[in-house]
Amino acid sequence: MKRLAFIFVFFAFSLIHPMIVSAEGPQNMPHIVIIATGGTIAGVALSSTETKDYKPGVLDVGSLIKSVPGIEKVAKISGEQIANIDSSHITNDIWLKLANRVNELLLKKEIDGIVITHGTDTMEETAYFLNLVVKGEKPVVLTGSMRPSTAISADGPLNLLNAVVLASSKDARGKGVLVALNENIHGGRDVTKTNTTSVATFTSREFGCLGYVLDSKVYFFRETNRKHTTKSEFSIQGLTSLPRVDILYGHTHDNRDLADASVKAGAKGIVHAGAGNGGIFPSTKDALKEAIKKGVVVVRASRTGSGIVTPSSNYENDGFVAAGSLNPQKARILLMLALTGTNNPAEIRRIFDEY
Repeated sequence: MKRLAFIFVFFAFSLIHPMIVSAEGPQNMPHIVIIATGGTIAGVALSSTETKDYKPGVLDVGSLIKSVPGIEKVAKISGEQIANIDSSHITNDIWLKLANRVNELLLKKEIDGIVITHGTDTMEETAYFLNLVVKGEKPVVLTGSMRPSTAISADGPLNLLNAVVLASSKDARGKGVLVALNENIHGGRDVTKTNTTSVATFTSREFGCLGYVLDSKVYFFRETNRKHTTKSEFSIQGLTSLPRVDILYGHTHDNRDLADASVKAGAKGIVHAGAGNGGIFPSTKDALKEAIKKGVVVVRASRTGSGIVTPSSNYENDGFVAAGSLNPQKARILLMLALTGTNNPAEIRRIFDEY
């Protein structure tokens, strides 16, 4: 009961004190919009020593802005609330709403960059989706936290400050959608969550981070050469939904039941998280080959967590597509967007080679 009463107080406070829409600084400062979607960074626990048992998505964007001392010295800040949820509850509809709003804001001359606060569980997926559909050179930066706002060592305020610093930097322009946590800068394509609880959970396993934000200074050391943002062929203009793409997880003594069920449920694409270099159990492979003949696009990814799934005649001759260095959840996103234009395996192979 105490926990419910505590959380109710926070909700009530948010209703009495609605979101802050601006934090004014000198007129020549960059104008950064913070779009809040919820997550742990907006989470509340019963005590300052609890970091795992908490309610995500309690605080609004105004409260997040207030929690960062000196943020008004970095940029002129305005805030918007798109959602306030646990990021494991993110939907395609929220993605489309968020991406359309980001594209609207990027067209405004007075806005110099965008920061999106987001739960860490699916941050890498949202970052990659935006990386493929955002149409602008201005910085778009996702950030969040691994500990709730009430924790004695909350990481959210510094992460948010660093994200604003990054979004304000001219050096961040044209580098695609970025993720800023734990003083690291990652590209939206390659970053992934690697630990359930550590504040150092986000890494770019294969290629390393792009740089750092340290003491409010931005340091870039590399950038991606894969297509993104303004060079991406994908557009969500006019889209109200995305094709269904399912992920199947391969294992020993597998069977075809889930593959058959996926096709029956209406999946237009399937990503198979296979063993090693995308290996698939024989009976599952038979089911997926039948799915391909029905027009379903099947992408071979890997459950290993690192490495590149390479093309193989044992699979490509049957119409499978190799995911390359994309993990299963990101391969799903690229396949969803590819399917808005084609279900031709050869064309989708080209897309996976370029993105």
